[in-house]
Amino acid sequence: MTEPSAPAPALAARAAHAHTGAWAAHVLRARISRGELLPGAKLAEQALAAELAVSRNTLREAFGTLADELIVERVPNRGVFVAKPDAEDIREIYRIRRMIEPAALLWGELTAPALSELDEIVGRALVALAAGDVPGMADANQQLHGVIVAMAGSPTLSTVMDRTLARMRLVFYRMSDAPDFHSGYAEHNRDLVRMLREGRREEAAAALRAYLDTAEAELLGHLDRWGL
Repeated sequence: MTEPSAPAPALAARAAHAHTGAWAAHVLRARISRGELLPGAKLAEQALAAELAVSRNTLREAFGTLADELIVERVPNRGVFVAKPDAEDIREIYRIRRMIEPAALLWGELTAPALSELDEIVGRALVALAAGDVPGMADANQQLHGVIVAMAGSPTLSTVMDRTLARMRLVFYRMSDAPDFHSGYAEHNRDLVRMLREGRREEAAAALRAYLDTAEAELLGHLDRWGL
C-alpha cells in the first residue's frame, strides 16, 4: 500500500492560511496591487465574504489589517473603500523608499540570480516602453524595486516594501492621465542595473536617491496641478 503523497508546498501553505484574516488581507492586497480594485472603490462586505468563502468577521479582520497599512479606509456609516492617496501619503511613501532602497543597493547581497532577475525585469520594461504599454512599465518598475529591497535578505524589510509598493500602485492609478510618467524610469532602471553589474554600488545608490526625489516631486506637482 502506497503512502499518500505530501501536498505541494504552495497548496500546503494555502491550506494553512485559507479562511483567516491574514489570508483574506493578502488576497485583497494583491487584487489592489494588480489594479482589480481601484482607488475609491467600495469593498462590499457581504459580496466579498461570499466570494472568498470567509465569515464577515474574518473579512472585517482583513479590512482592519489593510486599514492599518493605509491601503483601505473606513468611512463611518458608508463602508470600506480602497484608499485614494493624497500629498502626505506620497511624502510618506517616499520617506520609506529613500531609507531602505539605497541602503539595499549599497549593502545588500548582489547575487548572480538577483542580477539576472533585474536584467529580465529591465528587459520587460523596455519592451513595454517601446510598445507604449504603461501598465507593463508600471508592473516592471514595481517588481524591480521589490527585488532591490529583497537583496537586503530581510523578510521584515521585504514586507514593508510590499506594503509600500501596494500604496504606490494606488498613487500610479491617480496618474492615469499622465501616461509619460513611467517612460523615463524604465531607462533609469536600465542604467541602475548597469551600475550594479559594473560594481558601482555607491553611484547606483546616489542615482536611485536622486531618482526617488524626482519621482516624488513629479507626483506632488501632478496632484497640485489637478487639485487632487
